[in-house]
Amino acid sequence: MIQNAELEKLKFPIGKFAPLANYTAEFLQSCKESIKDFPGKLRAETAHLSDQQLDTPYRPDGWTIRQVVHHCADSHMNAFSRLKLALTEDKPIIKPYDQDGFAKLSDSKMPIDVSLKIIDGLHARWYDVLSNLKDSDLERSYIHPEYGKEVQMKQFIAQYAWHCGTHLGHITSLKKRMGWK
Repeated sequence: MIQNAELEKLKFPIGKFAPLANYTAEFLQSCKESIKDFPGKLRAETAHLSDQQLDTPYRPDGWTIRQVVHHCADSHMNAFSRLKLALTEDKPIIKPYDQDGFAKLSDSKMPIDVSLKIIDGLHARWYDVLSNLKDSDLERSYIHPEYGKEVQMKQFIAQYAWHCGTHLGHITSLKKRMGWK
């Protein structure tokens, strides 16, 4: 039986996201680089996995690696839209979505290459927009109705770099525990 601390580590292999009081330009650049590098890292970590391995949950009652990859495409498409809304509207209220519901739809069982292709193109566009933000853009925000708070672009960038790292951690930690290459 897995203890609570062990389960927490499986859920959050790089720790829970914690917003910072101050986001330096250097920190945000490293977050942007993480977002840019994510597609290649995700491809590398999943390249040699069999269907059986892809269909293995990364934790008890968790998503399979296949679902994680498809979730990243879903989540990052939503994130890119949120970024563009925040940059073109004044504090838009974004639309939340049921990520667990999405992960149960039929497309979550498709080959992962369809989502890897989405992630490749999406992250190229995402990084282009992030690389061209002005300092004033970092202060722009959207309203997340589920949490009832404003999310500034600088926090958004950090949160999605964390999101990338967390899901890579799900895959790499499972591979390590299972002895997969």
